Amino acid sequence: MTKPTIVIVPGWRDSGPGHWQSLWAERMQGAVRVLQDGWATPKRSAWVAALEKLVLESPGPVVIVAHSLGCITTTHLREAAAARIRGALLVAPADPERRAVLSDFAPVPYARLPYRSILVASSNDPYCPARLAGAYARAWGSEFVRMQNAGHINIDSGHGDWPLGLALLQSLTDEPAALMAGRPPLEARP
Repeated sequence: MTKPTIVIVPGWRDSGPGHWQSLWAERMQGAVRVLQDGWATPKRSAWVAALEKLVLESPGPVVIVAHSLGCITTTHLREAAAARIRGALLVAPADPERRAVLSDFAPVPYARLPYRSILVASSNDPYCPARLAGAYARAWGSEFVRMQNAGHINIDSGHGDWPLGLALLQSLTDEPAALMAGRPPLEARP
């Protein structure tokens, strides 16, 4: 089986230094990060097009690692791009109806995803109630991991390196050793 490309899909306002997505992008050999125009004022058509282009240009299957609005962007992909996805880790999905700047991403698709997915949500995420995240997981056919009091599962809520997320990602890739690309965990670096 071909090793999948890890595609990191940040959410609204990007994932800055210290965010687990940024740390993983630095450490994972061959990982690619989608770059969006308009991080502060996202437009669905542009965001979906940028992700579709990256997925379709990948040399083989991909595994998506999405956060917040990146999760919703992923669910809007058309069939040709979705068919290239082997799995997706969807973390702290956004509710685009909670903030006017994100409303272009509504309505959120409620169709089953054609690949294995794990949705991770928090009991106290300010951008998406846990009940809504659970509804997304049921609609998308995602395995649901509910964390207690983990906020938006970002640097502000204390999730830098985030080992649990890495373990979940490894369950989607079946290649745990390849993910670390020979670099020691952050806490072991000098």
